[in-house]
Amino acid sequence: MAAAPTTTASSSSSFLTSSPLSLKASKTSHRRPAGRMSSTVRCVSSPPAADTSYKTSVPRNANMAKLQAGYLFPEIARRRSAHLLKYPDAKIISLGIGDTTEPIPDVITNAMAERAHALSTIDGYSGYGAEQGEKKLRAAIAATYYADLGIEDSDIFVSDGAKCDISRLQVLFGSNVTIAVQDPSYPAYVDSSVIMGQTGLYQQDVQKYGNIEYMRCNPENGFFPDLSTVPRTDVIFFCSPNNPTGAAASRDQLTKLVKFAKDNGSIIVYDSAYAMYISDDSPKSIFEIPGAKEVAIETASFSKYAGFTGVRLGWTVVPKVLLFSDGHPVAKDFNRIVCTCFNGASNIAQAGGLACLSPEGLKAMHDVVGFYKENTEIIVDTFTSLGFNVYGAKNAPYVWVHFPGCNSWDVFAEILEKANVVTTPGSGFGPGGEGFVRVSAFGHRDNIIEASRRLKQLYK
Repeated sequence: MAAAPTTTASSSSSFLTSSPLSLKASKTSHRRPAGRMSSTVRCVSSPPAADTSYKTSVPRNANMAKLQAGYLFPEIARRRSAHLLKYPDAKIISLGIGDTTEPIPDVITNAMAERAHALSTIDGYSGYGAEQGEKKLRAAIAATYYADLGIEDSDIFVSDGAKCDISRLQVLFGSNVTIAVQDPSYPAYVDSSVIMGQTGLYQQDVQKYGNIEYMRCNPENGFFPDLSTVPRTDVIFFCSPNNPTGAAASRDQLTKLVKFAKDNGSIIVYDSAYAMYISDDSPKSIFEIPGAKEVAIETASFSKYAGFTGVRLGWTVVPKVLLFSDGHPVAKDFNRIVCTCFNGASNIAQAGGLACLSPEGLKAMHDVVGFYKENTEIIVDTFTSLGFNVYGAKNAPYVWVHFPGCNSWDVFAEILEKANVVTTPGSGFGPGGEGFVRVSAFGHRDNIIEASRRLKQLYK
């Protein structure tokens, strides 16, 4: 069986002169072997096959038709599978999707196991719980992450993850709002906006959807948008530390963002899913900024702290003082959405969340985060030694690598084809990501070291 090669040309500059596109062209060109008689091929059209499938009379949601191709990460998985079909013996290392790899600490799984076992007893069984989450967990989240920030237990809604809450927030806002997103940014913000009908059509020439403000974040502006050039929108999606760039907004930058939202009467949806990775004095919560409770909602998750990507547990903070234009509390409507669309997070998962926030659990989570941050340092050192400009990493589990003049999907394909390493093309996060690749630090240490070896061989 064929095995995918793990070597390439001697320098990274050769990537520009022998890109996958040029390779494809050379492979598809051909000529007739000398000395052979040409044969005549008759092309006879046949009538199209009769469509015998039954169709309902229900029209398709027109907003679904606006979406471009597949969602980013399933598309990466599809290309990974296609690579394995081509090279069945390939030893692929995945540094693409940000999925955790290390075991959940015992102090957390023991609590979940105890709760699960209790469900088999008369005294320990429980059915439906509060849609907003168990009181003990809400109190523990408030005390651990929002002490002295004016956030109350009742402001916190426990959920099955930040991504799910983003969609619930979109249902809350409805189809008539305008939105702004960082560019590049986590694709769920844009795709959920498209599905809700908040956007116009996709504009291929600029690779943007109409009716969305793309706030460019790049090395030149320190990965924080020039707010003086951003038109007013109803909702501003903002992630810090940012996925994919890894950049964490400073206190001064977030102060400007809160003032911008107040001046424009906007609501910030602040995604803090990677806050525990912050190692400098950057704020870990938007509510550290004075006045933020009047203009911001915060989503967060245990996924990247405790390895809960499969367990599913997160939370959203909606302060009571956050009001719509008619004076109605946003939290009341969000509570209605939650009670209608959600039956509450798993009681087993919530037992794990409570254990996460115990002194032993917090230490265990910090150890896990520290492990991934060490992986990040290995990846940064690898690309830096090869002469690449590298961003992020310090406060996030992602390394944002610049490939000037290159198409992100071409870089993705080159690394997969020649090194058997899966990354994420930057353009999948928005037009501002073109020319970049995101490399995830979520991986077993041996795999991180081996991937680094392959990358050094590829670009030496």
